[in-house]
Amino acid sequence: MVDPTFHVTSGSFVNRFDWWRALVRVLASVEAVRDGRAMYVLLASFAGGGLALACARASLGRGELYWAIGQGAGALFVAFYGSNAAGLLMMDRALGRPDREVIDVCEDALGIAHRVLASLLMVLIVASVVAAGVVGLFWLCGLAVIGPWLYALVVPLTVVVLGLGLVAGATVIAPLAGPTVWAGASSLESPRILWRLVREQLLQAAVLVAGLSVITALVGAAASAVVFAGGRIMAELSIWLLGVDVAPELFMAGLFGHSLNGAAVPGVPPEAIPYLSAATVGGGAVFALGLVLPTLVYLRGVCEIYVTLRTRMDESAR
Repeated sequence: MVDPTFHVTSGSFVNRFDWWRALVRVLASVEAVRDGRAMYVLLASFAGGGLALACARASLGRGELYWAIGQGAGALFVAFYGSNAAGLLMMDRALGRPDREVIDVCEDALGIAHRVLASLLMVLIVASVVAAGVVGLFWLCGLAVIGPWLYALVVPLTVVVLGLGLVAGATVIAPLAGPTVWAGASSLESPRILWRLVREQLLQAAVLVAGLSVITALVGAAASAVVFAGGRIMAELSIWLLGVDVAPELFMAGLFGHSLNGAAVPGVPPEAIPYLSAATVGGGAVFALGLVLPTLVYLRGVCEIYVTLRTRMDESAR
């Protein structure tokens, strides 16, 4: 009896890609919402980055430009390294590695997260060289004699190259650069792995990343629906039980990332201001949590995709 996972091509057996198992692994990334440690790390990094960003906006409003630049850079630093720490935790789950303490994961993120930037920088340099080559071809097409003839060849070439470049960037480079580093690749190994994935697994990566995007969007929509429904009931109960005559939307402003100043309208009674301020703070925490849930699913999903594709790539090499 012939094994259905193999087929004959030119007298040799070639292992087929197990689409069902790969899609199941991507779908299982929804379980990331139950990972309390990763949620804590990501929530803390978002909160810290948001606080630093708010300080930067306040400094910019006071005309303190240098303070604003420093605080804005601090916000990016906290959000970037915090996201990489959460990514390390997600990669531990995908690879089945032993659990690490949160402090150890944060230290590891500080030591290796810069590799992601270095890898992306190398990819950007290569993309710049390709873009320069495309510009050079169009310059040659401007020549009087051979230009129109050359342009007939340049059109299909540039369409294919640019189209594949966009697909590769959206389905391999951008989502999988981080997982290559989280799995242990160095700054030089990461772009090499990405290039191999583009050459050998581009179709599989495109399908799996598209599926992950759908799953992440569904998780985000579900979280938003829960926040909106619960927030509306909370606002109506607050007006009734607290005895303040304000629009329900003011109590819900923090749930959608708005501040009191941006949501306030004329005619708000003074006794309602403390409650609205408290609702903004509490709603901001709920807003951050709603943002963290789909981010966790996405991070776990890209880790599962990378492990699946890398395993398949290694099997094909053997």
